[in-house]
Amino acid sequence: MTTTQGTAIAADREIDITGDLCPMTFVRTRLALDRMSPGQILQVRLRGEEPLRNVPRTAAEQGHAVLSLETGADGISVLRLRRAASASRA
Repeated sequence: MTTTQGTAIAADREIDITGDLCPMTFVRTRLALDRMSPGQILQVRLRGEEPLRNVPRTAAEQGHAVLSLETGADGISVLRLRRAASASRA
């Protein structure tokens, strides 16, 4: 379990993009974030070097907070994002 300052991070919504390829990895992540309320937390399961590099970076560029990112021994990473109050629509 991932913690931030000793508190567990509970997700409001979860998506699994382990079977998707870029750019669909961020497209699916962005669509999920767009459907959420500001402040809610999205948990994203992803796999691969490119999504691991691009999804957190692009989410942060759009104003969302990257809360945590952990990679398991199986190669699957779990990313937790907090939906921004008003995300960039660029």
